[in-house]
Amino acid sequence: MIHRVQVRGACKSYGAGFTALHPTDLDIGPGELVTVVGRSGSGKTTLLHLLSGIDRPTGGEITVAGERVDLLRGSRLASWRGRSIGLVFQFFQLLPTLTVAENVMLPMDFCATYKTSDRRARALSLLERVGIADQADKLPQAMSGGEQQRAAIARALANDPPVLLADEPTGNLDRSTGDHVLELFAGLAAEGRTIVMVTHEHDVSRFANRQVTLADGRIAQPRDAGATLGVAETVVR
Repeated sequence: MIHRVQVRGACKSYGAGFTALHPTDLDIGPGELVTVVGRSGSGKTTLLHLLSGIDRPTGGEITVAGERVDLLRGSRLASWRGRSIGLVFQFFQLLPTLTVAENVMLPMDFCATYKTSDRRARALSLLERVGIADQADKLPQAMSGGEQQRAAIARALANDPPVLLADEPTGNLDRSTGDHVLELFAGLAAEGRTIVMVTHEHDVSRFANRQVTLADGRIAQPRDAGATLGVAETVVR
């Protein structure tokens, strides 16, 4: 299914015998919000980079949104990522010389998913969705951190991707603002999107369907793992 994430034996090694991610299996289905937690250096960001095609695995297979990401290269990879994946980063990565609406329109411009005449209207609709339509014509630096993160989420949704990948999306936000952002992610998952969120904050699991813990490049066995869990995942009730 196009909304599914499947990892089969994926691993990532670098020079001098350093393994950032040991062979890993993971299945995430439509409508799931899965948090990936662990200490710095545990392999969280490596896993996210492999899922998004930013980096390639040393071995194994990765299928995201109906494509074998590990086999994609060049323009095919860029086109797939632009249409199928929404990326949200800790530091927002909004272009400072463009307005918020123009930032949201960028993925549409890149992939030509919407007519030129329709792109601003869609950007405004997405900004309304995340609650900052009144900020559309401001530059990013004129906004708070929480508003910039909402703008980044609107941009990630620009091409209506089935999968969202978020790297520490609340890392630069206060608790209240971070909770609002997490509630937004939970609402998007409830609509059927597949969301994988990397974070070092264990308490965000209350917004998730499942939590996966990484330690030293491996999925760690949960303390209370039962027979139905089998592997290293915790089901969040």
